[in-house]
Order: sequence, then structure tokens, then C-alpha cells
Amino acid sequence: MKSDEALALKAAEKDRLFEMVLQHVPFDGWGIKSLNAAAQDLGMTTITARRLFPQGQESLLAWLGDWLDRRAAERLADVALDRLRIRQRIAKLVSVRLEVLQGHKEAMRRAVAAGALPRNLFATGRRIWSGADGMWRAAGDRGTSSEFDYWTRRGLLSAVWVSTFLFWLEDRSENDAETLAFLDRRIENVMGIAMLKGRVEGMVRSIPGLRMFLPEKPAGSRRG
Repeated sequence: MKSDEALALKAAEKDRLFEMVLQHVPFDGWGIKSLNAAAQDLGMTTITARRLFPQGQESLLAWLGDWLDRRAAERLADVALDRLRIRQRIAKLVSVRLEVLQGHKEAMRRAVAAGALPRNLFATGRRIWSGADGMWRAAGDRGTSSEFDYWTRRGLLSAVWVSTFLFWLEDRSENDAETLAFLDRRIENVMGIAMLKGRVEGMVRSIPGLRMFLPEKPAGSRRG
């Protein structure tokens, strides 16, 4: 079994390679071509690069979600989220993720196209759900899957994240001002929708791939 130190070193190596891959994706896409080019830039052998991301595109897209979560958490380390109202916390958590991706819009457009491929839909849904879960936990939610509100909150935030992310991809306003205004409107909307739990499942299952990830509702969660 690898030590924590060895795992941390491997993660750092993957981050270094991944961040170089991001520079090539706009030209060569999420695949082996970008991976090999990034390895060459770093003086790394292609064998090592393939060892770090053995499934090529699938491995890179999976690491994108993990990398994004960690980079966002680093930026939030000194932010007192507990002093903010809940909607302010969510707005901050979403906007920070977009800040991490600044400068990589074309790579993210290609990530959307790659994530929508049939073979990637399931994993795409898992990443969306995992990201929403992570944001809620960072916001202070410690709910469990046995509670229906757990699914409601994560379903709504998944919808907010996806819609805001797609809007951001086409936003050319200064400092993404239009995206932030859009995010505020979306949060305002879902705060009202949260009271109408029967509409949540339809929203969540409309996100490509996410419906395949969602388990059945917990026993006792169905409305009478």
C-alpha cells in the first residue's frame, strides 16, 4: 500500500502534467495528442504520461473535476463562509470555481463536447453531482442521503452550476459581470423552487448523464 507521501507526490505530478495539458486542449482536444504534447513540454516520457492518465480522455476529464474541486478549496481557505448568508455562500462557491477556470474557456468548451459523448455521460453526471455535493458540504450542509432535502439541495445546485457554467462559456463581459448577475438570478429562482420539491427530480434528470447516476429516492421520501 502506498504511503500518503507517495500518493501526494503522484497527485502533484498529475497536476503538473494536467495543467500543461490544459494549454494544448484548445488545439488538440481532450485526448492522447494533448497528453503527449504536454509531456514533451515538461520533459516527461510518454510512458510516464500514459501511466498517470491511462485511459486518456476519460482519465483527463475525471482529473479535471478533482483538480477543480481542490483548486477552488485552496482559494476559499481564507474565506469565512460561515459568516455569509446561505445564498451568498453558494454564490461564492460557484463563482470561485469559475475563477479557477479563467483563461481556459476553450478547453472547457471542448470538455463539454467530450463529456456529452455517450461513453462519457455517466461519468459526467457523477462529476456534476460530486461537485454539487462538495459545494454544499463546504457551505456547511452535513445532510445524509436518507433525507430527501439532501437530494433536493444537490439537485438544485447541480442545475445552477450547469446553467451558470454554460452561460459563462459564452460571456464576454468585463470580469464576467453578466455571469455573476445570471448566477444571482438563478440562485434567487431556485430558492423559490426549493419549496416545490416535486419539480426537482425533473430538473436534475434533464442534465445529460446525471439521471443515470442518481439512485432511487430513499424509502419514506415519496410524497403521499
